[in-house]
Amino acid sequence: MQAALAGADVGKSASEGVKLLVSYASPLPTGVEEGLFYGVNLRGTDYLMLRARLGGKDQCFADLERQEVAVPSHLLNAPTQELFDHIAGNLAKFAAGQGSESAASTAKRKLGFTVSHPVDQTLSPVAAINWRHFSANDPAGKNLVDQFNNALAKHGLKLQVDSLVDETTGDLAGGRYYSKDAIAAITLGMYTNAAYVAPARALPLWDGPPTRSGEMVLNMDWGGFVNSHLPISKFDAELDAESSDPACRAFEKLISGMYLGEIVRRVLLRMAQETALFGDSVPEKLRVSYMLRSPDMAAMHQDTSEDRQVVNEKLQEIFGISDSTPFAREVVADVCDIVAERAARLAGAGVVAIVKKLDRIKNKRSVIIVEGGLYEHYRVFRNYLHSSIWEMLGSELSDNVVIEHSHGGSGAGALFMAASKVDDMSSPEERDVLGS
Repeated sequence: MQAALAGADVGKSASEGVKLLVSYASPLPTGVEEGLFYGVNLRGTDYLMLRARLGGKDQCFADLERQEVAVPSHLLNAPTQELFDHIAGNLAKFAAGQGSESAASTAKRKLGFTVSHPVDQTLSPVAAINWRHFSANDPAGKNLVDQFNNALAKHGLKLQVDSLVDETTGDLAGGRYYSKDAIAAITLGMYTNAAYVAPARALPLWDGPPTRSGEMVLNMDWGGFVNSHLPISKFDAELDAESSDPACRAFEKLISGMYLGEIVRRVLLRMAQETALFGDSVPEKLRVSYMLRSPDMAAMHQDTSEDRQVVNEKLQEIFGISDSTPFAREVVADVCDIVAERAARLAGAGVVAIVKKLDRIKNKRSVIIVEGGLYEHYRVFRNYLHSSIWEMLGSELSDNVVIEHSHGGSGAGALFMAASKVDDMSSPEERDVLGS
């Protein structure tokens, strides 16, 4: 990963699949921003609308409100303008709950807008690389920010989007709000990504406009990383060959929550076929792809009950295996452990590569923000991630690398992106976001 980063240029892919995509997230928050902020986080087939108050240095969120809305199925294949009209309509209802803080001001409030996939902003003002789960039939390079602002105006909202960024960059903005040492963010959930802050002077091939802060946020899209040294097993190779995007996103298929349970299932299937792990016949449901989800894998892995009763219950619930032996349950837990440890150690290696790329190993504190269910809810995975960094750097140097969970939870990065633009406006307090 470190070698791939060294060989990657802004806006181009390295030979090993790492991209350095410019994110127009500068300036990042400094922690002094205060006020009520709005955000939208467009995810897979749903989106979050958020509203919260930031209180400045050393202050947590106050009055955090979030509402999750499913994207209607017919909009998954519709032009993005129709999707944005739908979001803006619901956002107008959400903003109407602002109550007495809707003052008579005519000033616009900034709206943070994040999406759950990498965004390449060197191709056009906001040209998305890949709309996950969407099949929008818009022309390439369509300005999504303009489209969303048009939808906001149509619904009478005094909200304005300045930039569209991926949610990993949003998490980095949240980390910077609380610590000037926050230099990177990674997502470890159903998908994975990483972004980091680099001095603009260190990017000689960047020919875009200068930034006021002298920094730029670079999105790695590290899920696409591939290297001959990656520990790809025959189970991984089979999973990849049968996936919807074979020979792509090798790193993501090794470490993200979308695939960990499936890797475990494939190993258990082979063991059932070759060693009769679950009896003389192979359970039919064990042959079904993606039957085992990562949360269920985590539950079995972290089962400390006598005779692994949680493993027993999950095997029966998911695969219809009602007569597993204590030995078989131990084997299942061991397989989960091997797959989870490998994933966590690979993610840890990615963190170390970023810190080394930025030359911050010695005498510099580096805060890495982590978001995603694997880190938040999978305790053993989290512990393996931390221990792998300690092992790779040693006890003295690893003290300089601090791993923190993202602030405000999933999607909250959109709020921090809104806050980062506050100096472009008048007072952020008590602005009426409804046009009426």
